[in-house]
Amino acid sequence: MSLQNPPTLQKLARQSLLSSEALAMSSVKELPCGLFPALFKDAFTGRHTNLVKAMVAAWPFPCLPVGALMKTPDLETFHAVLDGVDMRLTRKFHPRGKVQVLDLRNVHHAFWNIWAGTEDGSCSSETFNEKPGLKVLPRYGLRRQVKVVADLCLRPRLDETQACFLKWAQQRKDSLYLCCTKMQIWAMPVNFIKEILTVFHPEHIEELELNTEWNVFKLAQFAPCFGQMRNLRKLLLAPLYKNVFKIANSTGDREDKCVKEFISLFSKFNCLQHLSMSGIHFLTDHMNQVFRCLLTPLVTLSISHYKISQSDLDSFCYCESLFQLKHLEMRGVVLRDLDFMPLRGLLEKVADTLETLDLQGCRMKDSQLSALLPVLRQCSQLTKVNFYNNDFSMLVLKDFLQHTANWSKMNVEQYPAPLECYDELAHVSREMFAHLSQELMDTLRAIRQPESISFATGSCHKCGEHCVYGQGARLCGCWQ
Repeated sequence: MSLQNPPTLQKLARQSLLSSEALAMSSVKELPCGLFPALFKDAFTGRHTNLVKAMVAAWPFPCLPVGALMKTPDLETFHAVLDGVDMRLTRKFHPRGKVQVLDLRNVHHAFWNIWAGTEDGSCSSETFNEKPGLKVLPRYGLRRQVKVVADLCLRPRLDETQACFLKWAQQRKDSLYLCCTKMQIWAMPVNFIKEILTVFHPEHIEELELNTEWNVFKLAQFAPCFGQMRNLRKLLLAPLYKNVFKIANSTGDREDKCVKEFISLFSKFNCLQHLSMSGIHFLTDHMNQVFRCLLTPLVTLSISHYKISQSDLDSFCYCESLFQLKHLEMRGVVLRDLDFMPLRGLLEKVADTLETLDLQGCRMKDSQLSALLPVLRQCSQLTKVNFYNNDFSMLVLKDFLQHTANWSKMNVEQYPAPLECYDELAHVSREMFAHLSQELMDTLRAIRQPESISFATGSCHKCGEHCVYGQGARLCGCWQ
């Protein structure tokens, strides 16, 4: 005897319509609003392409968030969605709704979840209030019938779905309002990117990841488009090629001019809050100019795998754009031989706001950690710290942990294995590593109860893995 609940009337109605696609298509204009979402989801996942096309053309809600259904997109079904939009453009199907937004981003999951369990929904636009919301500019709403929103990842080998979408969008750029909010650019020619940005206008991009191998001269060609991204909130630059071999002074002068012009574009970004830079060596000795160009305080600053200069570090303590940071990451930025006080000065400024601090791989020494101790103990909002791959002795680490009683919000703590764990050849002593790590844990637990704490060695000379001591020891492959 089955204990399963019997199917609802709505589910039975959907099953009946899907079993006869001709009946379903002839009924689309008369379908109740409440039946549309669940039936469309069934048709989309079941690859009923003709029904998908007809339902897109007749969609009664302000927005069709089809991107939330495209975990493993089928090209033919996706093409049916685009064909449905074309039907609206050519007026072959009278639209029931006054506004239509085709959202191809992976958002608005709540819309499908709500309607999947609803028997009598309404057509209210409140259903689409899930963040991130859509920002429709009025001047486009009057000029164009359909808004299409997408996130783009532009790389040399586009998947079939994105290649199909880009071709379709380019052919219809004059009749659609095309909007990209998040763009990732990999190793693509500058001219191709500039062409795409004539279709998806730069002013609507809120998140940009620039992962190219362009030199500064290629970057200068991209600069006019970059400067139009006035609504950028998040920016990642990683990595850009540096022309280190200057053939002549004129080439060096040209490069310096390109770098300065690129930096000046930061003064156009009114909304930038999250800035990440990895391997951007052409900005060495120019961080001060970058920070001074910023119009808004940063929430996140991430600088990684970068040869920082003393002048770069000096700028940290007097650039006001950094004084409200919640997240600071300087992973793989070697600080060992630099004057550390500017970083301490910055941490003093952000002691009331800083939530995460990542200084992994900075090759800091005992004196530098001791210099940071007085200010770090005041950072009461910290939830995560990472000091892996630094060179601290047992004495200094133990003293540091004894002064962290104020870290009541801490969730994750990551520390390097003490220097005493290594022999004269920099090989790890397994017994010493386990013993000292446990002693440090006991020291901290006498002060407060940590949520998650671990100690890690440097990379093994043979296998390249780390040994980690946390909730029990995890050894590198050579010790397994």
